[in-house]
Amino acid sequence: NEVKGMGNLIIIQHSGGWMTVYAHMDSMVVRRGAKVAVGQKIGTVGKTGKVDKPQLHFEIRKGTKAYNPSAYLKK
Repeated sequence: NEVKGMGNLIIIQHSGGWMTVYAHMDSMVVRRGAKVAVGQKIGTVGKTGKVDKPQLHFEIRKGTKAYNPSAYLKK
């Protein structure tokens, strides 16, 4: 809950300086510093921060720059 407006937040660091960001989480299963595997549950969607209904805010970032997730996710 450290980024204003994002509510409960999970940031996963990947190789090459990439990271994925998951915000507005209701519950968080992983803890700071934990290693996670592909497909592993990290938490549940919620309505924390400045939202009024359950939703997930998802970002793909490299450093401080955000990228459009649709270009990086399998279809």
